[in-house]
Amino acid sequence: MVRKKGQSMGSKVSRPVSSLFNLAVWFTGILVSLAVGFGMTKGGALNQSIPWLSGLAHGVIVAVAGWIVIVLTLLSVILALIDRL
Repeated sequence: MVRKKGQSMGSKVSRPVSSLFNLAVWFTGILVSLAVGFGMTKGGALNQSIPWLSGLAHGVIVAVAGWIVIVLTLLSVILALIDRL
């Protein structure tokens, strides 16, 4: 077996199914992160599931944490797209 420069013996060849699976998992993670972030900002059931935090400052701390999740998720999407280009 002839190895290309920089390729180790254990590395696998990228397959379309593997790439599609990785994209689906990444996209699902983005959707879950945004759902959690927006759920925290709305003050719904997710906000009430953290009782000792939602009681402080009428849930403002949880809402700020939700916005941090949203902003960092969107930033990670932008950086991942830039990295792919």
